[in-house]
Amino acid sequence: MSEQSATDYTQVEGTPPDQDELTSVFVGQNRIAIANTGGSYYAFDDTCTHMGCSLSDGDVDADDVTVTCPCHMGQYDMRTGEVVGGPPPAGVKTYPVQVEDGTIRIKA
Repeated sequence: MSEQSATDYTQVEGTPPDQDELTSVFVGQNRIAIANTGGSYYAFDDTCTHMGCSLSDGDVDADDVTVTCPCHMGQYDMRTGEVVGGPPPAGVKTYPVQVEDGTIRIKA
């Protein structure tokens, strides 16, 4: 495990996404998208800041490490949550995530 202990993280229900895929999980009341690109996992708020669409229904670009919102094609950097293209007025929050032995843990 990383230098942060597992107790800093919340184990969530769900299956880790396959390569270059997205899924979403709940941590408390927050719906968080999780992406897998090249075996690296990224977690970020699942709601686009433009029109509230679900980012986990969007597309992953593994080369640019971005997610594209399915509604109006807004793009976010999955590492930082920053807007990199399209209409969203603000970025999304990102979260540290760990996936080990099929278990997802998020620090939210």
